[in-house]
Order: sequence, then C-alpha cells, then structure tokens
Amino acid sequence: MHPCIRITIMTKTNKSYTKRLKITKTGKLLAKKPGGDHFNAKERRVRQLARHAWQPFTMKRKTRDRFMPFK
Repeated sequence: MHPCIRITIMTKTNKSYTKRLKITKTGKLLAKKPGGDHFNAKERRVRQLARHAWQPFTMKRKTRDRFMPFK
C-alpha cells in the first residue's frame, strides 16, 4: 500500500440513540422521561404533559461520538 493513501472507516449512527435523544443547537443532550405512556385518561392535562417532558441527559463525549458521529 502506498504511504500517502489513507483509509478512513465510516462509522454508522446508532438509530436507537438518535430516536431517544435530541441534540440542541448548543450541543446539549435531552431525553424523554421514561414511563408515563398509559393511565393518562383521568390525569390532569398539566400532569400528562409533564410526564412527556424533556430532561437533560449526560453522556461522555467519547461515547456520544461513537454512537452519533454525524450529529
């Protein structure tokens, strides 16, 4: 192999991570609160919406780059 030729391996984005996480403009990670998908009929609307709120999610930079290289 010629010494000037460099081969780069393209990493794929992990789809399960991209569906569950949201990256903001500033690069923060947000995740939905787990649970709260059933027994909502008798709940007040404010409480129903609170169950589906986004919350901050921490992940090391190296791990994030491994699972979501293009985000």
